[in-house]
Amino acid sequence: MKKSLLQSRKFLYATEFFAGMSVMAVELGASRLLAPYFSSSQIVWTIIIGTIMIAMALGNIFGGRWADKNSDPALLYRRILFAALWIAAIPVVGKYLIVGLSGILIIAIDTNLLIWAAFLSCMAIFVLPLFLLGTVTPCLVKYATNNLEDNGKIVGNLGAFQTVGSIIGTFLPTFVTIPAVGTAITFLIFSGILLLIALIYFIRENPQKKIIAAATIIFLACSIAGNNNSFAFWRNDLTYEGESVYNYLQVYDTPRSTILSTNVLFGVQSIKMKQNNLTGMYYEYALAAPILIDKPDLKILILGMGAGTFAERCRNYFPHAQIVGVEIDEKITALAQKYFDLPENIPVTTYDGRAFLQADKNFYDVILVDAFQDITIPFQMSSVEFFQLVKNHLNPGGVMVVNMNLRAHETGGINDYIVDTVAEIFSDVRTIDANNVTNKVLFAAQDDDTLNKLPDRVKNIPDEKLSRLMKKISTGWQSHGRGNFILTDDKAPVELLSIRAIDKIIEHELIRYKKIYSTEGLRGLMENF
Repeated sequence: MKKSLLQSRKFLYATEFFAGMSVMAVELGASRLLAPYFSSSQIVWTIIIGTIMIAMALGNIFGGRWADKNSDPALLYRRILFAALWIAAIPVVGKYLIVGLSGILIIAIDTNLLIWAAFLSCMAIFVLPLFLLGTVTPCLVKYATNNLEDNGKIVGNLGAFQTVGSIIGTFLPTFVTIPAVGTAITFLIFSGILLLIALIYFIRENPQKKIIAAATIIFLACSIAGNNNSFAFWRNDLTYEGESVYNYLQVYDTPRSTILSTNVLFGVQSIKMKQNNLTGMYYEYALAAPILIDKPDLKILILGMGAGTFAERCRNYFPHAQIVGVEIDEKITALAQKYFDLPENIPVTTYDGRAFLQADKNFYDVILVDAFQDITIPFQMSSVEFFQLVKNHLNPGGVMVVNMNLRAHETGGINDYIVDTVAEIFSDVRTIDANNVTNKVLFAAQDDDTLNKLPDRVKNIPDEKLSRLMKKISTGWQSHGRGNFILTDDKAPVELLSIRAIDKIIEHELIRYKKIYSTEGLRGLMENF
């Protein structure tokens, strides 16, 4: 007589192990699915974790009740099968749901668009399958325990298998599957594991040919249709689209430039002009710093190298400068070399900017801080302690430049915090808004005379357009004294401050997008993001 899979409990432990692994894999996949549209900030992670924990808690409650009401294991494995197929469908329909919900919210609300869109997207895509997986543990406890003598051991074993599975489900997507094959296939891999567990049960214990055939066909269809890592599905002009451990990445060409973006909906991270024209962005504003240093062999450090736009600008105007770049994402550096002609004689260290400074013994004439984690400067690179570290690496007369990215005019906004924090360390701090973009550029010097030299330096600039821009900076930048909005390693709520600034920008932009929607519909809305 054939022995039941459930009698030895090994299959139950295996079910618990792979369910725990899949929950964590889906959670990490959720962050990568949402990141290109809403960022991977702490705020978005909070939404993901909170939503998933709610789903799991409800699954635990209802799973226990259902197990007491009807202890047939086939009911559990049907739920696992359904969860597996839902997860397999996420690469097919997930991105359309996100954009569709975002489009509806653009029309329906005026404030907190990113938070609401991220929350509703997470609810629509991930709550049901993770609710179903939340029913696994209480049901398995019911099936695995026959008496009270060893129920503690059995519950402990199930918990251990779930925990070990969760650990593996945390590391595998981050370090193996997402960088190697992408988010879409990662969902399919863990969906396939869950599906296999359910199918083994039905083939061995409760043969149901129609369920087995239908589930297999649906999974194969999702595997074919969802085997596409394109987040910007409405674009067909991308030169490159892929993922790294840290970012979603895309490179695309326009008639005038090649552009790197690490987020579908938010801006340009690096740009290369095809005719060597000025970019018209903050990169030229930042050139005021090396212009202020009257040295032919000045040393420049770029924290947040990206694809090397500022390095290329410096190499063009200061050919004898020693330029060093730091970039945490080595895949971006590879794209810089392939698509943006990053010179081989500009070394790039793959490292966190602050960690680099802590280990570096060199001194520099200019340090550009241009590191961003999606929507904001990373908190560890926005504190008093960090800017003191930057100051300690500047030569006498050196200048620090900070790209603050989000132009927020509210009192107590992200820019006030960055400016006041820098002013705690540097005696002369000045800012200027870049034209036609949301960037604000900050300059900081150790003495009160360095930045005052810019009008004299402008006279020696042969490039007429650059000279005109430097004159604008020298007459238009704003000086700042010490203030009360200070960021420290212990307290730096940069993401909340940045999301508030983004919300203000979106409020202004919503007016335009609502007009686009009224005339061009959802397709026009997507094409104009």
